[in-house]
Amino acid sequence: MATILQQSATEVALPRHDTELDREVVRQVLGYFVRNPKTADTLEGIARWRLLEERVQKSLRQTEAAIDWLVEQGYLEQARPAGAKEPIFKLNPARHADAVRLLDKSKARKARKTG
Repeated sequence: MATILQQSATEVALPRHDTELDREVVRQVLGYFVRNPKTADTLEGIARWRLLEERVQKSLRQTEAAIDWLVEQGYLEQARPAGAKEPIFKLNPARHADAVRLLDKSKARKARKTG
């Protein structure tokens, strides 16, 4: 097993393995245990929650980009009710027919690609 070499009081070199070590994964796993110091889990268990969290974060970023575009294009309206921490989104009734056409075009393109 590789050893960890201390470079300074605050900086530690991470070990080298046959598999490329991803420093972000190291930070995610360590951060989880720091936030939940009484947690104990297996390698598989840790990998499962880490993958789930990673998927959720990716999905969140992708959804945010999609919502931003839909708001910019006028398909969705954004509102922030009094006292709400986050905005809410709803379909812009004036763009309903345009939204249906956009979805129909997307379905047709997808059908051509798979057909």
